[in-house]
Amino acid sequence: MISVSTRQLLRTVAMGQGLAAVICGTAITSQYLATDFHVNTPMLQSFLAYALLCLTYTTMLVFKRGDGNILQILRNKWWKYLLLSLVDVEANYTVVKAYQYTTLTSIQLLDCFVIPVLMILSCFFLKTRYRPLHYVSVCVCLLGVGAMVGADLMSGRDQGSTSNILLGDGLVLVSATLYAVSNVCQEYTVKNLSREEFLGMVGLFGTLISGIQMGIVEYKDVARVQWSWKIGLLFSGYALCLYTLYSCMPIVVKMTSATSVNLSLLTADLFGLFCGLFLFQYTFSGLYMVSLVVILVGFISFNVMPTTPADPADPADPASPVAWEEGSYDNPAPVCDDSSTTQEVGVKITSDDEEDKETAAEDQEERFRGLPGLPWTTGEGGECCVRHSTKM
Repeated sequence: MISVSTRQLLRTVAMGQGLAAVICGTAITSQYLATDFHVNTPMLQSFLAYALLCLTYTTMLVFKRGDGNILQILRNKWWKYLLLSLVDVEANYTVVKAYQYTTLTSIQLLDCFVIPVLMILSCFFLKTRYRPLHYVSVCVCLLGVGAMVGADLMSGRDQGSTSNILLGDGLVLVSATLYAVSNVCQEYTVKNLSREEFLGMVGLFGTLISGIQMGIVEYKDVARVQWSWKIGLLFSGYALCLYTLYSCMPIVVKMTSATSVNLSLLTADLFGLFCGLFLFQYTFSGLYMVSLVVILVGFISFNVMPTTPADPADPADPASPVAWEEGSYDNPAPVCDDSSTTQEVGVKITSDDEEDKETAAEDQEERFRGLPGLPWTTGEGGECCVRHSTKM
């Protein structure tokens, strides 16, 4: 029988790879739009996904009561979610713009910059503590990415532009940093507030920001789109994939961490490659399978051990020493019967000789014997112990 921890690990791996497959869907639809229909409108595509989030989760906040209502959230934290949404929108935009200036190889390598930035931000703002196994696991995953890039070079799949490599590489680094900030904020929100609040606010402000930015920088590209049912289907497919990613990612983040999720997403390029073998006639290399296995091994080893150690002062944690102390909430003192707990109050009588001890003990017994409702016992060495019961 599979243990609970093993089932949890398998579930984490499966959900992480599900997110990678969804990202693969966004990549395939975008590539079809760019190559077959010459449509390059990343802001319009993002706008549609944010609009779906707004229609779903922002509407849910409208009908909530209390502190979770949208009016209360906007009154107290509107500017925080505005900044978070701006970071998220620009992270999506800058990485798409990078493809116009630099190569696919550079983007794949530099996009991994999100992981060390995310770990640093998590340590400072989320107080996450990583252990040596986590750092080794991250290095293993990055080795897998290196194998994937090497396979791309060997198969001649180093696509992209070289018009301004320095600018393109800079955009990738900016995008990775913005993604790290967004993911840290997401982890904090879904673990301390709610998934619906995060998605509802990002959907609301993301729709506004992406709509304004689309009107400023993409209005000509949008006007040139020759609409057909195929183009409409590709736009819908992209929006649904990105909507699914945003909806499901907080669930996995709450189960694990933002760092763990980003490690699982490293396989998204490999899934895109495997689809491209049939859709775009890519050249296959055995290094791709090696890369997939290495990344999965690193991801699994990262999730074997929790990132944050147990709080030694938390009585609710079964691993906490406090939880195992006698008389604590989870481990009460021994009971005398089914309906009461028993406590002992010990009174130690000391004197210079044994005779004085015995005399003092007898006097103490007589005093306690006269108190109603208090059973008494005499302990070793002249101690007189009073036992009283408290009904639960």
